[in-house]
Amino acid sequence: SIYEMFGNECCLSTGEVIKVIGFKINKLIASICENNEVSQFSAKVELPLNFPGLYKIVADKTPYVSIEEITRKVSIGPTRFGHPCFYSPEDIKLENFTIKHGEQISFNSVEEINGRMAVNCVVVRNNQSYSFTLPVSQEGKFYECEDDQIYTLKEIAEWKIPRCRNRIVKLSNTLHMWDSSNPLPENFDGCLILMPVYEVQAVMKFRKDIVHILSDLDVEVKDITDCYDISSFLQPLSLEDVFERTSMEFPMVAEIMEGPSGSQKPFNFLSPGKEIVIYKKYQAARVLASEIRSDSPKRHFLIPMSYKGKFKRRPREFPTAYDLEIARSEKEELHVVATKAFASTHKELFSVSVGDQFLVQQCQISEILYEGRKKLVDVLACEQILSDAYKKVLLPMYMEGGFVEVVYDKKQYHLSEICKEFRMPFNVKVSVRDLSIEEDVLAAVPGLQFEEEITDSYLLISSSSSPVESWEIPVYRLNMLVHLLSKDVQIVVPPVIKTTVEEISEEQYYMVRRYENQTLHPPPRPPKKPT
Repeated sequence: SIYEMFGNECCLSTGEVIKVIGFKINKLIASICENNEVSQFSAKVELPLNFPGLYKIVADKTPYVSIEEITRKVSIGPTRFGHPCFYSPEDIKLENFTIKHGEQISFNSVEEINGRMAVNCVVVRNNQSYSFTLPVSQEGKFYECEDDQIYTLKEIAEWKIPRCRNRIVKLSNTLHMWDSSNPLPENFDGCLILMPVYEVQAVMKFRKDIVHILSDLDVEVKDITDCYDISSFLQPLSLEDVFERTSMEFPMVAEIMEGPSGSQKPFNFLSPGKEIVIYKKYQAARVLASEIRSDSPKRHFLIPMSYKGKFKRRPREFPTAYDLEIARSEKEELHVVATKAFASTHKELFSVSVGDQFLVQQCQISEILYEGRKKLVDVLACEQILSDAYKKVLLPMYMEGGFVEVVYDKKQYHLSEICKEFRMPFNVKVSVRDLSIEEDVLAAVPGLQFEEEITDSYLLISSSSSPVESWEIPVYRLNMLVHLLSKDVQIVVPPVIKTTVEEISEEQYYMVRRYENQTLHPPPRPPKKPT
């Protein structure tokens, strides 16, 4: 049987031994959904996994009848996507713990305990986590919990579509302008039923690449797992698999089986067949930055602390007085110019005209007269800059106006200095490019907003044949497969690390911000007008 897949001809001869290493969703068939059913007017459309947009998952209303069924059909793993949540309509009494009906149970991992398979679970009560295990033999009805996170189609396909089930999703953000090539209706913001089309991933005895076989290929096969030495096959590992290895196992030599898709710089040198040294795994800091522009789409970057260029400050813009309070610091006075007028309805509070200039002082509580009664409100104390004097004024914290910063600071800063001395978001432009980078993409951007400092997972690698320089590669944003070689690492100390500014897509930008902000408490909402 000869077939062609992704431009590669593959021959499956009679007697060929194939080791199946996984099942993967190749594409999705989507239908517009009404009342959890396929709309009678909806045509089925084929969506590639890189189809743009962010989606919310609609909880599956069909229950699972046992923990065993959940482990068989739902992806449970060590990454942040692999912790699905379920609830039981009945109390579940364990040896020393009772799970209350309707309580959200997070399924974190599956492991063997005393010869029996069980799921490690967590329940949160009153901000306190309780850990316990559920045996896979546990029966009962388990319903999927509502999920308020947003996902790309690729993430949904990899983690959020249970085996033998379809998935309903709601479009949350299209991210891109609609055009005639888009298979969905213009301005569509409803729900879709996603039906997965699978492919089988396999390795062959004398091939070093991954073979992709569509699940509907007409080939007869026989299971010989119990009578064949499967250790003779290559063992493909994803970057996540490598990252889960213990630190003692590094450094290691690996051969790339599948490189990253496309020619994404600077990782386009990671081609199949290339041998690399993986020196270590670690968490590294990055500054998330976005291009300053009024129209979209904006470009987004992850900048390492090793970036050697310099930056000059650019004026920040503030939509409310509340934003001025967040941005002010003890280190320097915040000087702003009003770009939008505001008329106060209270004589104790100042009315702002376009062009008014202020030095921001501090937040305080002030007394105003409201409908004949005295009322305490949050205000921002400022000094208005007049031609020959300063006038103390109070701006209501709920004021929706517009301000732009006046920047006197002409100093050039390194990235580490900005992170240490200033509060983000912070506006800059590159004044001196990083000469160690062949093409510094930041230098061509007229303005950047540093949004926040994040921490992410990286592997440090170099070429095995010519280890002149090493690279940090992101574990969760680079799709590639490697297999480990039983070779000794010649140079244990990694060569000099090459600075890499990573440009990320808009979907990846939302993913980075989503997971970084999960650990942060949201800032308090600005005060409302007195009522």
